Amino acid sequence: MTATTTGGLPVALLLPGQGSQHPRMATGLYSGEAAEPEFAAAMDEVFTAMGAAGKPLRADWFAERPTVPVDHVTRSQPLIFAVDYALARLVMSRGVRPAALLGHSVGEMAAAVLAGVFTLPDATALVLDRVRRLADAPPGGMLAVAAAPGELEPYLGDDVVVGAVNAPRQTVLAGPEAPLEKTGQALRDALFTCRRVPSLTGFHSPMLEPACRGAEELFASVPVRAPRITIHSAYTAGPLTHGDVANPAYWARHPVAPVLFWPALDALLSTGDHILIETGPGDGLSRLARRHPRVRAGTSKVLPLRATEHGP
Repeated sequence: MTATTTGGLPVALLLPGQGSQHPRMATGLYSGEAAEPEFAAAMDEVFTAMGAAGKPLRADWFAERPTVPVDHVTRSQPLIFAVDYALARLVMSRGVRPAALLGHSVGEMAAAVLAGVFTLPDATALVLDRVRRLADAPPGGMLAVAAAPGELEPYLGDDVVVGAVNAPRQTVLAGPEAPLEKTGQALRDALFTCRRVPSLTGFHSPMLEPACRGAEELFASVPVRAPRITIHSAYTAGPLTHGDVANPAYWARHPVAPVLFWPALDALLSTGDHILIETGPGDGLSRLARRHPRVRAGTSKVLPLRATEHGP
């Protein structure tokens, strides 16, 4: 695998977030006959950087019956971060030099490490601080709906909001558990197709505002650098500038702010065609990206690693 493919297209890595996790995701790349040393080394880097939290996280990652379920914020978020980072490192070890990175939710933290904005130890500390804060938030969830955001406006309220715009008719609602369940029932009664996202937390909704208070101070204490690789933000829907990455409030509000994956992907592909490689535990972003006109036209390509989980 090289930095470009036939036609000389640049490569962009897509790094997924909450909802892409599943039990024992990518463990086959860590140990056994199909193990990839570069992947295993990168995962060990993350577990080591996490200090005391790394050992139980690694144990639950491998466990058939984990102590803490993989959908719990203290497991899903750091493990997605670690797998995204390690898969990207594996791809890059094969000679790929990405021209751009696009992370979804916590995937943007992994992108920030790959681009040199944060060191891995600093980023792991920030991710662990985030999940500790969010673990104390009230029960919540996320609901994927086959509809445009405008169609869903009459159903919003009680802190249920648009948490992510993933595609033209793929919107994710987020909020507290009881109001979200009520909203979901109303949508199903109105014949909307809905599906719960694997999450026990209402990411990207106002309900997490109290839990995020104080996070800005920790981000302000961590040195940042201008991105060495262009990061297309799923929060601003544009490339991150040095001013963006140096703003602690930008990072601290990630759990509260909506994810604009589709506008960010559209902005990325407006710069030219790319090979889009999803470096994460699933193929969700790949399925979304295949809806883009440039991909449907065949000028941009999509390559999820899930289909080749035992090695690219």
